[in-house]
Amino acid sequence: MLPDDCHAAYAPKEWGGGQYEKDLLLIHAPRNHISVASPTAPHVVIVGAGFGGLRAAHALARERVRVTLIDRKNHHTFQPLLYQVATAGLSPGEIATPVRWILRRAYNIEVLLGEVQDFDLERKIVKLEDLDVAYDYLIVAAGARHAYFGHPEWEPFAPGLKTVEDAIEIRRRVLLAFELAERQAANGGPQMPLRFVIIGGGPTGVELAGTLAEIARRVLADEFHSIDPRQTRIVLIEGGPRVLPSYPEDLSRSAEEQLRQLGVEVHTSAMVTGIEPAAVCMGKTRLPAAIILWAAGVAASPLGKKLSARLDRAGRVMVNQDLSIPDHPEVFVIGDLASLKDEKGNLLPGVAPVAMQQGSAAAANIARDLQGKARSNFKYVDKGSLATIGRAAAVAQFGKVYISGLVAWLSWLFIHILFLIGFRNRLLVMIQWAWSYFTFQRGARLITGDPTLSSWMALHTVQQEVKQSDNEDDLGTGAVSAAARFERQ
Repeated sequence: MLPDDCHAAYAPKEWGGGQYEKDLLLIHAPRNHISVASPTAPHVVIVGAGFGGLRAAHALARERVRVTLIDRKNHHTFQPLLYQVATAGLSPGEIATPVRWILRRAYNIEVLLGEVQDFDLERKIVKLEDLDVAYDYLIVAAGARHAYFGHPEWEPFAPGLKTVEDAIEIRRRVLLAFELAERQAANGGPQMPLRFVIIGGGPTGVELAGTLAEIARRVLADEFHSIDPRQTRIVLIEGGPRVLPSYPEDLSRSAEEQLRQLGVEVHTSAMVTGIEPAAVCMGKTRLPAAIILWAAGVAASPLGKKLSARLDRAGRVMVNQDLSIPDHPEVFVIGDLASLKDEKGNLLPGVAPVAMQQGSAAAANIARDLQGKARSNFKYVDKGSLATIGRAAAVAQFGKVYISGLVAWLSWLFIHILFLIGFRNRLLVMIQWAWSYFTFQRGARLITGDPTLSSWMALHTVQQEVKQSDNEDDLGTGAVSAAARFERQ
């Protein structure tokens, strides 16, 4: 039996014990704190439990360091599948996992729930609202947020997709729009087709547009009596000349063709100049919309400004080749918050593989410091890119190999299931996707929260104004309105 002030923790193998064997390390510490690291071991603080932060934590769990992981959420979100929650394909619990459970066997890691307010780089302190945390090494992996190009007032009308809360709100708005349209038609009101507008033709925008088209034309097709969901218009607006601009041109063309086959109206080289409660403005064009979703851009976390380092135009911290910041080799910045170019001079994209590799690299450089070895520069190994469009529709790039359609979609399914955290999540998602594929159903169609849609009343006003403008154009000059011309493109 252990003494009252001791408890057992498994020692890492390099300490002479077996991590899951019977060799034990006695730690004199309060019973609510277990650590295999000495109190004098170097202290590493990680800010952010995203892909990069978690990968760094896992790597440091094998080192003789104390680690504190700080995040304002108690869970890690598998962001590539957020759109599945937003479109009622998956439940939040199937793509989000408690951080404490993920790191439950890493006895040298302390997890703190809190929001970082500032850094004192000279004193080596991370400042929370009611707590200061000292560090020897700091890894900042705070990620990114929505960017509305200097128009934060657009956000209430066009939510983005970065968190579980965002996904649930989008799901609420989308499902509620169909319900309100049905109630209006059943009460003798006008039966005008719904229009959903997605702004931004990157992977998130393409995934949302394709899935919403499937919901309207397949999932909900036979469930309403007074409206026909198949008449719903899904509009994807991209400011550049093509969708998926970071992909090769032939894959972009394939993605656009697959979107159009699903019934999505794709408009490229269309710059959004304004967003109203129920309308998207593009110059003189005012396009009524029941639902507007934002997938056009992101900006780095504001914590980047607190590091007193150079920032790029998107607010990302310009880091050294070893991922540290100038003048502070003990501070690393990784993931969406880091600005670093590859060997060809191209800026590394803000995607999960980059963040994960950087998390491992930052942890490895800390270990090299402790071993008295020279640091290594970060080199990103691009293993490919995938974007799903809809049922059996996707595009993928693996080096010089480009694929699209069913094979790309199956590749996307396999890789995303593989990288989900936890066997339970993998199993549930696999079952859910199989059920959805064979039944054309989506199992998480719950409307929670506010049962009203603020844009609904505004929509009727906008529709009447646009209709009146069309009539005035026809009577006055015989010209076609800007909105009509846009829809005919």
